[in-house]
Amino acid sequence: QDWEQRQEEDTLLIERILLLVRNVLHVPLDPTEEQGVDGDASVHDRVLWALHISGMDDLLKFLASAQAEQQWALHVLEIISLMFRDQSPEELAALGQGQAAAEHGEDTRELETLRQRELAERRARALQRPSRHSRFGGSYVLQGLKAIGDRDVVFHKGLHNLKSYSHDLGKETRRVPRRRQA
Repeated sequence: QDWEQRQEEDTLLIERILLLVRNVLHVPLDPTEEQGVDGDASVHDRVLWALHISGMDDLLKFLASAQAEQQWALHVLEIISLMFRDQSPEELAALGQGQAAAEHGEDTRELETLRQRELAERRARALQRPSRHSRFGGSYVLQGLKAIGDRDVVFHKGLHNLKSYSHDLGKETRRVPRRRQA
């Protein structure tokens, strides 16, 4: 519901739920109760996983980012700080880099092999073509276009210039005095 359509009871319910989540996350760690195997998830981690499975983390992200829900910002901030309570910034920063570094290394190796293959193809193409470039573009007879008399037009430029061909190609335009211009 939008905040305009909420009743006072709905607002109180939202605040109570946020306080409940905060209080559940605020429970301190008890090492004597948690005698698990190394690497096993702690109670705090299992609570966070349950919040994630239930979709509560998405609701918290929505409450934190929605402009109309600013009244809950401090509750959400407190919940997020409690979510990261047992984590050090170094651990959080290094957490995603193990996989990212492996993927990055794999991507760089793949890009390097593609680059080497492309360079080899480029060298092979360079060896296949002659070393000197001929400036002679060729002469072509344009059948169907008549030149002076009954002969066909002879075109001395490359075929890529054929689209811009006109009979006035080499002619100089006559200059008309300004007072006689239309």
